[in-house]
Amino acid sequence: MTSLVTGRPGRPAASTREAALALATKHFLAGERIDVQAIARELGLARATMHRWFQTRELLLGELLGSLAERRLAAIRLDVGGSGPLALLETLDRFNREIAENHGMRALLAQEPERALRILTSGDGLVQPRVVAAMERIFEAEVQAGTFLPPILPSVLAYATVRLGEAFIYNDALTGIRGDTERLRQVEAALFGVPAV
Repeated sequence: MTSLVTGRPGRPAASTREAALALATKHFLAGERIDVQAIARELGLARATMHRWFQTRELLLGELLGSLAERRLAAIRLDVGGSGPLALLETLDRFNREIAENHGMRALLAQEPERALRILTSGDGLVQPRVVAAMERIFEAEVQAGTFLPPILPSVLAYATVRLGEAFIYNDALTGIRGDTERLRQVEAALFGVPAV
């Protein structure tokens, strides 16, 4: 047998960490509970391999949510286009609404509210720091282009907008996702010094 990956004789290459993460993301977006053993079986992996890559189910969820948030924020910013505070507000608003309306996020918060909140909002976790960093890169790009003069340091503004999003979107997550994106947009507009409409 010849491996499709290397072109050399022998066993085909086993699946990759990226493939496991992609499959977990697919299950998450479908609103399914992430089952590490089921993902390992589906990819023909040993459970020990999944453990080596992600250690725990919670870390797998954190990696999944962090990387998904980074990709979606970058894609939304690209889709919004334009520049300056209004473009930034539109980017954040679309990102917040996508989170609030996401089927997988709603399912995760309904099934495992305490764990989900810990994974999503922990300052030393895998999600919040990555979203803050991604937000800061977006703000810094606007500052460098001379199209945005933030009222505070971009790093502080990024942290504040992420924490505001958590408060307005996840506030009632123990009883179901709140998704209060209308008032969140008003507060973010005030931060950027632009109309909320």
